[in-house]
Amino acid sequence: MSLWSLVSHMPPEHFSGLFGEFPRDLRSLLADWLENQPWEFITGADSFCTSAAGALLSAMVEKLRCLAGGNEQQRQVLQHISNLENAYRRDPLRLVATVKGILEGERAALLKRDRQLPLSFHRRQEELKFGLDLQRLQHRVGEIQVLQEQWKQMGDGTRACRQTKLQESQLKTDGKLQGNDLPALLLEAVKELEGAKLQVLKRLHIWKRQQQLAGNGAVFEENLAPLQKRCENLVDIYFQLQQQVVAVGGELGSDLLSRLLERLNSVLSALVESSFLVEKQPPQVLKTQTKFQASVRFLLGARLLQASAKPYVVKADMVTEKQARELALGGYGTPLSESTGEIVHNTVALEINSTSATSCATFKNMLLKKIKRCERKGSESVTEEKCAVLFSTDVTLGPGHLPFHLQALSLPIVVIVHGNQDNNAKATVLWDNAFSELERVPFVVAERVPWEKMCETLNLRFMAEVQTSKGLLPEHYFFLAQKIFNNSSASPEDFHNRSVSWAQFNKEILPGRGFTFWQWFDGVLDLTKRCLKSYWSDRLIIGFISKQYVSKLLGQKPDGTFLLRFSDSEIGGITIAHVIRGKDGSIQVENIQPFSAKDLHIRSLGDRIRDLAQLRNLYPDKPKDQAFGSHYNSECPGGPRGHPPMRPQSLLVGWGRGVVLCCPERGKINSRAGQHALERVTGVLPQQIGPGPRWLGVPQAGSGQLRPGPGR
Repeated sequence: MSLWSLVSHMPPEHFSGLFGEFPRDLRSLLADWLENQPWEFITGADSFCTSAAGALLSAMVEKLRCLAGGNEQQRQVLQHISNLENAYRRDPLRLVATVKGILEGERAALLKRDRQLPLSFHRRQEELKFGLDLQRLQHRVGEIQVLQEQWKQMGDGTRACRQTKLQESQLKTDGKLQGNDLPALLLEAVKELEGAKLQVLKRLHIWKRQQQLAGNGAVFEENLAPLQKRCENLVDIYFQLQQQVVAVGGELGSDLLSRLLERLNSVLSALVESSFLVEKQPPQVLKTQTKFQASVRFLLGARLLQASAKPYVVKADMVTEKQARELALGGYGTPLSESTGEIVHNTVALEINSTSATSCATFKNMLLKKIKRCERKGSESVTEEKCAVLFSTDVTLGPGHLPFHLQALSLPIVVIVHGNQDNNAKATVLWDNAFSELERVPFVVAERVPWEKMCETLNLRFMAEVQTSKGLLPEHYFFLAQKIFNNSSASPEDFHNRSVSWAQFNKEILPGRGFTFWQWFDGVLDLTKRCLKSYWSDRLIIGFISKQYVSKLLGQKPDGTFLLRFSDSEIGGITIAHVIRGKDGSIQVENIQPFSAKDLHIRSLGDRIRDLAQLRNLYPDKPKDQAFGSHYNSECPGGPRGHPPMRPQSLLVGWGRGVVLCCPERGKINSRAGQHALERVTGVLPQQIGPGPRWLGVPQAGSGQLRPGPGR
């Protein structure tokens, strides 16, 4: 979203005095284009800044000429072009200052209203800054080339004199060079290259962090092509500067020459080592004896890898958290001494695709055969133990055949040996993905985090897992806070500044239950994903609400008003709370036995609600057929083998080892357990069963599903 699309609808008084010699209608014409130029990063008055400002003026004029060709106000656009040329051609830096002031004023007005700028704005600013810095470097290389030619044309005596003056200047300024001499320009160029390198490394760290957040469901821009282009551009400048430094090495003196080459080589090493990364992560919950895939990419491979008689091979090894920490502290330059697990099919060739200009190694058929467990800290369980896959290779790069040992570490992995460990392993991964920091020591993560951040994480995971655009609401967060902090008397504001611990999230059992907060929440996720996605997306389920608050909401509502909430007492259950008004006017709120995913696969939630005649209006007052009509399944015209259509009114229900008969004449079930069983399988309450001949259902052996029985 562009800045202009936001501020153009704001009242003009917010921008009084902002548009003077650069009129508002011209700003409107240029709209997004104006914001996609690096006005704010042209900060000096040197030859580069003047040249960049002149180029922007020319580009603006050309843009307006294109607009004039298809614009009804052609005459006005041409007048704008004339005014721009007259006002700024002699001093294009004035145009930069004018536009910069306008954009700063617009941002200030937007910040005053919204308190923040869109994330896309910050991303665009970073891209504009890097683009201009790259232009500055290329300009600097050109300047050095010109001076280098001048040095070549000097006589030996003149060069010696200049070198003596250079050394004297260094002594007077504590080694700092000044002016436009070649050594000074080389030093400035190397400094700018180091700054650009830091920008690239930061972007790579951000990409990796976004990749990790994507494990929790965040949107992730996977495309590495722009980052690869950045790395390649900087390496090209590195080689140009290195050649220029070596070419005039005799004139620079041994000390300055060695310092420049050392700094340049440090830039190359950082770019090469950081550009080897995991493009497709292995599963973060990994079961032994299960096949998995991953891929690594070398962003500089297509540019730097030299032809080799044998293909370069990438190896994958399992490492513990301790080993990962030691590798990180050593700069990922030390070969691994011992793997902590045995991975089958763990070597793949590093290939170059000439069509896409990429260098990748894709592991398609890995399998973790076994894992060596390490000593755990305190009460840490096996599902809290983190390890990783280390990808490594040895390559020679560039015309100098420089050797490099490259390593890339995957995101943290929790290894499990049984499916029942999956839930707790997912909790460890979720916490680590959400709350780890950039450039951390592996795999350090906070033990306690702000509740607001936890809410963001739960919402992100919920929307991604269920695949819905409808996220959690403030009232849902309030209920979740009451649950995790075991405090039903606090107000929503009381939780704003609270922090939640890892123990509260997935170690401590909830009071009166047999499960943790995460185990309960993950059960809700699974149920909603499998059976309730459309109901949730249509906002038919309140879900996250306490039984006590339900009674408060429904207490004054008419008979038959109902709502849907996730079960507090069971993992992965949803229940219907509804109002029953007695003949004496008394009100009772009943909660039907929770339905599990298995129940809802037998008969959908919508059909169960349709079957229950005592349910009339979805809270607050929407008729149930209007709310759930689109979720009803059409009934078959007849039962199997010509029998009447099945209605869950008179059934033979099998539950466990018992068989319970519903008597159609009396409309009752012969045991309390049977009432619960019938309710669980069909969604029908005993009081809904009427007298008279009805269809009989018999449980299929071992399936828990109903098959037609003989007619009565």
